[in-house]
Amino acid sequence: MTDLSEQDMDHRTERTPSAHPAPGQQPPASFEDGPEARRSTAAWHLRDLLSVAGAAVAAVALTFLLFGWIAPFDAPVGFVVVAYLLFLGVYAVLVSFDENAVAVRDRVVAVLWQSLATLLLVVLVFVIGYTLWRGHRALVHTNFFTHDLSTTGPLQPLTQGGVVHAILGTLEQITIALAVTVPLGLACAVFLNEVPGGYARLVRTVVEAMTALPSIVAGLFIYATVILVLGWDKSGLAAGLALSLMMLPIIIRASDVVIRLVPGSLREASYALGASHWRTVLTVVLPTARSGLTTAVILGTARGIGETSPVLLTAGYTASVNKSPLSGPQTSLPLATFFMVASPQKNMIARGFGAAALLMALVLLLFAVARIIGGRGPGELSRGQQRRRAQASRRDLARMTGRAPGRQPDPAPGTLRARAERSTTGPRGRRRPPRPQQAGGDPHGRRRWPGGSARP
Repeated sequence: MTDLSEQDMDHRTERTPSAHPAPGQQPPASFEDGPEARRSTAAWHLRDLLSVAGAAVAAVALTFLLFGWIAPFDAPVGFVVVAYLLFLGVYAVLVSFDENAVAVRDRVVAVLWQSLATLLLVVLVFVIGYTLWRGHRALVHTNFFTHDLSTTGPLQPLTQGGVVHAILGTLEQITIALAVTVPLGLACAVFLNEVPGGYARLVRTVVEAMTALPSIVAGLFIYATVILVLGWDKSGLAAGLALSLMMLPIIIRASDVVIRLVPGSLREASYALGASHWRTVLTVVLPTARSGLTTAVILGTARGIGETSPVLLTAGYTASVNKSPLSGPQTSLPLATFFMVASPQKNMIARGFGAAALLMALVLLLFAVARIIGGRGPGELSRGQQRRRAQASRRDLARMTGRAPGRQPDPAPGTLRARAERSTTGPRGRRRPPRPQQAGGDPHGRRRWPGGSARP
């Protein structure tokens, strides 16, 4: 490799720009003083908002022109659909003035999905708000939560009667259904993941088919087997079994998907530490998937708690309180809502919407409880567990430092006990080794007299 000549170095030095300008020279443009313009990282800019607003105004104006002057259309749903389609088209045209084809497609798809999400949120708020607005006349009375309808007619005011019988029936039936479906559903999901084979594939196929099972079929199955064949009465227990048929495939399917997401490295680490297969499932797989399993149970509960036809076939309807789920007809909140809303009287309709509002509140309460129980991630401790672990750590520290409760304090210097302990320990607190036994001496350190006998 040859060295550069001195002329080449001078030529390269002349062409290379200097990092710092010489005295008396004008600095380049990049060295001008002034704050650097901050780049905006927001997803939406003012230009995008103006494009959306302009497209919306143009779409509404064109739809009014189309429905009022050109075509004889007057349906409100058609007006909304045509206005939305025109909005997407006008927005794509406005964006195409500044962006390329790829950016236009991206903006249009983003607006499409965000508008659909907004539509779903508006529908949810409308359903909840409409139910509360129609049922607030019944919800403001305390008797609505503490009385039943055994002595209340459809013409009597809202200050009489309530839905406590439906609340009690719903709680008992959903408790029976959860007691049946939670252990069976989780066990079946673990079986499908941990015991592969032909039988597991058959079970998975049956579970997927049962996911689309109509609720009336589940009610008829329990009515034919439990009530007609076994001779049981219509009761809350039969209704709970019917609800369990609706909830079981949902819980199994969702739990199966959640358990599949557990990383295989966690299982391999447990096997490497010597854990068995089922101990790995109980101590590694299930705790890791606890949050997802809780969501699976919530989905199954939401499916079963709103069913009406299985309860009507297996438990019947009654206007009085039945505390026993083993015998006699029992009512749930969805069934009570169905009968009340079907009445032509305004007070009964208000009671029906109040019962629907109570059902939504009950589902929200069950969701909150489930998230509290299983919402923490794997290895995350609750506040009580953290407090108990901190107390245990302090006890261990006190025990290791010799300050555990019940231990005698260190002796005061100069006392007999202190001198005795100092005589058996070294200068650094280490215990001195025993003195070696002298030849012909006693193991206890006593001198021996001539003849081998020890001194008394």
